[in-house]
Amino acid sequence: MVVERFDVVIIGAGIIGLSVARALKTRQPSLKILVCEKEASAGLHASSRNSGVLHAGFYYSPESLKAKFCRDGNRQLREFIQKKNLPLLQIGKVVVTQSKEEEIRLIKLFDRGITNGVHLEFLPAKELQKFEPLAVTHENFLWSPTTAVSDPRSVLIALAEDITSVGVEIRCSSHVSNFSDSKAILNGEEISFKHLINTAGSQADRIAHEFDVGKNYSMLPFMGMYRYVEEVKLPLRTLVYPVPHTLNPFLGVHFTLTFNKLVKIGPTAIPVVGREQYKLMSKIDIADVKSTLHSSFALSKGSHHSLIEIARSEFPKYSTKFLIRESSKLVPSASKVSGWKVKPPGIRSQLVNLQSGELVQDFLVEGGAHSTHVLNAVSPGWTSALPFGDHVAVKVLGSL
Repeated sequence: MVVERFDVVIIGAGIIGLSVARALKTRQPSLKILVCEKEASAGLHASSRNSGVLHAGFYYSPESLKAKFCRDGNRQLREFIQKKNLPLLQIGKVVVTQSKEEEIRLIKLFDRGITNGVHLEFLPAKELQKFEPLAVTHENFLWSPTTAVSDPRSVLIALAEDITSVGVEIRCSSHVSNFSDSKAILNGEEISFKHLINTAGSQADRIAHEFDVGKNYSMLPFMGMYRYVEEVKLPLRTLVYPVPHTLNPFLGVHFTLTFNKLVKIGPTAIPVVGREQYKLMSKIDIADVKSTLHSSFALSKGSHHSLIEIARSEFPKYSTKFLIRESSKLVPSASKVSGWKVKPPGIRSQLVNLQSGELVQDFLVEGGAHSTHVLNAVSPGWTSALPFGDHVAVKVLGSL
C-alpha cells in the first residue's frame, strides 16, 4: 500500500488554517502541506459566518495575544483586501455610552486602546454629529477610524487561491481519523506527516484530546444571529457600538454595515448545545450534549462568569422586538424602522477552562510532540488571522 507523505497536515480550512498554511509556505517554500476540510468547501462555518468587521484592537488586555494580533491583523488584512481588489468599507466606528457609569468604562477602554497602539479619539457628544448623526451618547464617545468592513467569504476564497497557487493542497470533503504522532486515516487511506496542525475551530478540542493535549479545556457553543434591513431604511455612516460589559465576554447589541448595503443589529450570544447548531430546534449530536453539559457544569462552579446570567441577558435577544428596543438606545430612529429580516446565524465556540470554570478570553495554542493545536481563536480571530497564522507557523517550524 502506497502511503501519501506530507511535511505538514492541517485540519480545518477556515481562515486560521489557511493563514497558517500561507505563513508556513512563505517561510519555508519547500514544505509539502495538505489542508483537510470536512465540508464540501473551505470556511463554511465561523470563517464565512462572522460579521466581516476588521476590528481595531482596543478591546483586549494589552498583554494578550488578541491585542497584538488584532492591531497588526487589521493592517495586514486591509492590505491583503486592497491588493486583491476585494470589497472594503473604510467607515470607522463610534463607541457610545448611556450613563455616567458607562462613561467611566469608556475612559478605561480609550486608555487600553492607546496602550495597545491603536489609533483612537476620545471626543465630546457635540462632535458625534460629524461622525454619525443618527447615534446618541451620554457625554463622550470613541472614534475608531481604522475599523472597517469587508466580505469574509471573498477574503477566504482569495486566500485559498493564494496558497494553492504556491503548492499547498486543500482537500475538501475529507474525513480524518485514527490520529497518531505521525499518521492518520484520510477517507480510508493512510497518510503520514512530520507535524499535524489542528485548526478545526469548534472541533479543535476533540482532536487535541486524541493527542492528549488540552484535556483541561472543552467547548461551549453560543449562537450569534443578526437582523438586517436595507441601508436606505436606516442610512448609517459608520458602525455604532455600546461600551462592552466588564464581565460579559461579548460586545453587546450593536450596528454594523455590510459591503452590499445592509444595516445589521445584533448579534445574539445564545447558549446552545450543538457546535454546529444553526437552528435552535435542529438535531443535536449526543457527543455535543455531553461536552456542553460538561463545560456548563465547570462554568457554574467557577466565579468568573455566570452562564445563567449570560443566558438571562441573551435569550430575550432572540425576539426581534427586544433587539430593536436595545439597539434603539444607541440609534433612536431604529425603532421606527420595519421589515427586519434574519441573517443566517453563526456559532461562537467559546473555550472553557474545566479547572477554573472560566471562559478563555485569549487565543490559546498548545503543542504535543508532533502536533500543534489552536484551541481558542474566537473573535477577533478573523481580523487577527494573518499575523496569528504566522505566530503558529513559527512555533511549528521550530519543532520540525
